[in-house]
Amino acid sequence: MAASASDSPPDPLNDPLNDPTHDSRINLIVIFGGQSAEHDVSCTTAAHVLKAADPAKYRITPIGISRDGSWAIAAQALAALGEGPHALPGRLDPAGDAVAPTAAISPTTSSGLPAAGGRTVVLPLLHGPLGEDGTVQGMLELAGVAYVGTGVLGSAVAMDKAMAKQVATANGIPQARYVALRAHEITPGTPARLAEELGLPVFVKPANMGSSVGVSKAKTVEAIRGAIDLALSYDEWVVVEEAIVGREIEVAVLGNLEPRASVPGEIVPAAEFYDYADKYVDDGSQCIIPAPLTAQQTAEVRALALSTFRAMRAEGLSRVDFFFEEDGRGFLLNEINTMPGFTPISMYPKLWMASGLTYSELIDEMVRLALERHARRRRNTAH
Repeated sequence: MAASASDSPPDPLNDPLNDPTHDSRINLIVIFGGQSAEHDVSCTTAAHVLKAADPAKYRITPIGISRDGSWAIAAQALAALGEGPHALPGRLDPAGDAVAPTAAISPTTSSGLPAAGGRTVVLPLLHGPLGEDGTVQGMLELAGVAYVGTGVLGSAVAMDKAMAKQVATANGIPQARYVALRAHEITPGTPARLAEELGLPVFVKPANMGSSVGVSKAKTVEAIRGAIDLALSYDEWVVVEEAIVGREIEVAVLGNLEPRASVPGEIVPAAEFYDYADKYVDDGSQCIIPAPLTAQQTAEVRALALSTFRAMRAEGLSRVDFFFEEDGRGFLLNEINTMPGFTPISMYPKLWMASGLTYSELIDEMVRLALERHARRRRNTAH
């Protein structure tokens, strides 16, 4: 009897490998680099994911996107994979490592991605605009290929902090007071108006950027002017938020239709706030996992993380960040990251390791979720 559509599919990561004539591994295409200011973070993330991916389960193709937008096979990494994950370089740099533009690779699919037999999953380890914002996800949808992470709508909404805040408000998710402005709306009197409305200090952020790139803490009206100018160098939309005095709590979410939340973790910044250098360069911040919260507080923040994940139409994985005003408003949403970093000091893998998943098992689960989502969407669009 044929299996019904509701039957559970076989585990795609544990196909029998006893047929010597058939390579049942999944084609895992890892895309990294990109044109955003988070290019280096993406390269570092990719290096560690490639080391951890099991070559017995995956046939891996690393593809780097240079800062000027050129797509290329990362030749050095690809050669090293043949010798085993231990041979991978410590850092992947598309500008220096990529030697073959995808236009010259044969054969290719209509999307420009290398063609290969069997199932293919794309892991877009791209952070920021032109990668995490729905653009690459849209290309992969058109190509009809499974990919890890959130779809076009959720990726775009989560990347745009101004739009994400509107969605959070509509869904009753608590957050800091804020003002979102487009470049042409900013006048000489805007900084003073913002200081009066939100108080001082404030945080000024480009709406479409991550990893704290372009974020400033402004303590005076004059500082707000400079912070706005910096933010506008990254995006035409600016978000200005009241400064929250509270603890920084993060929760990792994993899943599609039935997502689950990790134990929460707490970030204790070494700098005045958790900026780019503190996240990726200095390694001075302290991560406390699990976060020292009561059982009730832990349940509350995990539930809020899942509510945020669903409200933003996220899928696959996300890290949801909160501020915690212990003697005030409680947990306040800071942001959701649909493709969080996987560097050695990144919170997302650490949170899942503390919740019972190893680094390699986390990669396996993300790939499984990508295949599940792709199969479900194909059923919905097959008319």
